[in-house]
Amino acid sequence: MEEALLTTLGYKDRSREQTDEYEDLAENQVETEPARGLKTVGRSAAGSREAPYECEITHEGRRDDIREEARPGSRGGVRDTARQRLRVNHGEETEEAVEGNRPGERARQELFRTLTDDRVASDSSLTELAEAAGWPLPLAVRAIVPATPGEAQQLASAMDDALVGMFAGRPCLLVPSPDPEVRVPLEHLLRGRFAAVGHAVPLRDTASSLRWALRLAALTPSRPGLEARPVFVDDHLSTLLLLQDEPLAHALAARWLRPLADLTPRQSERLEVTLLAWLEGGGAPEAAKALSVHPQTVRYRMRQLEKLFGTGLRDPRTRFELEMALRSRRLMAQVRRQHSRVTRRTARVIQADFTPVVVGRMARVNGL
Repeated sequence: MEEALLTTLGYKDRSREQTDEYEDLAENQVETEPARGLKTVGRSAAGSREAPYECEITHEGRRDDIREEARPGSRGGVRDTARQRLRVNHGEETEEAVEGNRPGERARQELFRTLTDDRVASDSSLTELAEAAGWPLPLAVRAIVPATPGEAQQLASAMDDALVGMFAGRPCLLVPSPDPEVRVPLEHLLRGRFAAVGHAVPLRDTASSLRWALRLAALTPSRPGLEARPVFVDDHLSTLLLLQDEPLAHALAARWLRPLADLTPRQSERLEVTLLAWLEGGGAPEAAKALSVHPQTVRYRMRQLEKLFGTGLRDPRTRFELEMALRSRRLMAQVRRQHSRVTRRTARVIQADFTPVVVGRMARVNGL
C-alpha cells in the first residue's frame, strides 16, 4: 500500500508499462467518476512519461483504497486489501466472521421459507439450499410450535437438527422425523413445557404440519407450571377435523339437533349425552355402563329420542351425522371450559400477586 501511494503521488518512478496502463485508467476515471475528487492535470509540455498525471487528494474523504483496487498488474495484494475493507464497511461475510454469526444462517432461513411455501420448489433448488444451510433433507419432518417466541431458540440450541423460522407470525421449528411412530425423544426434550407438535409429513407438505400444529396450539390453552406438557396432532386428529371450522360445526349441530331445541337446557343436555353414548356404544347396556346409570334409564330416554327424531335413528347416514354433530358440540364445550379455567387461574394468580395493601388492612379490620 505504501509503494502504491508513493507511486501515485509521483514520489517514486514507475515502469513504462505501468505508466501506459495508468494513463488509460486515469482517463476512464475522469470520465466516469468525477465525484471521487481525482483530477488529471495532464502531461507536461515536454511530453515526458515520468509524470503522466497528478492526483489531487481532497479533504472531502479519501478513496485511495478503491482507486488502488481497480489497478491491474502487480497490485493484487492492494486489490484484495481494498475488497476486504469494503466488505467490512458494508457488513458482509467478513463482518459475520468477526462477530461469530453462523455462516449458513441466511441459507437456513431461506430453506425454511421454501419448505413452508405452498409453491412447489424444484428438487435441485432444495438440494442446493440444504447444502448451503448444512441441513440434510430428511424424508419426513414434524413442526413444533412453542408457547412463547423465546422458547424457539432454546429448543433449537437443544436440538442440533432443528430448523427455525417464522410461520404465520410465530417462531416455529422443523425437526426430521425418520419414524413417525417414534416420538419419545421429542417428548423427553419438551418435557415440562407446552408446545404443539405437528404430524409427520413429507417435505412437500411441511406447511400442513405447521398449520395443524398452530390450530392445535390455539385450541389447547397452555398450562404453566408442572401441568405443562406437549400436545401432538397425532392424538387429536378427529378433534382438529371436526373443529377446523367452528361456524361450520355450529351449523352442523344446529341442522341435526334441531328436534332438541324446544326442550329445557337440562333435558336437552341429558338426551344429548344419552344419544351420543348410545351411538358410540351400539346399545343400551353399553351406554348405561358409560353413563353409570341403569339400562332401563337409557331405554326410557331412547324412547323419548325416537319420538323426537322418528325413524332417522335407524338410518346409518343420519346416525353418522348425529354423532358428528354431538361430538363437535361436546368438543367446543370442552375447549370453552378449558380456556375459561385457564383464564380464571391466571386471574387468581394476578390478583394474588398484586393485592393492594389497603385491601388487606380492610379485611383484617372487618374480620374477613
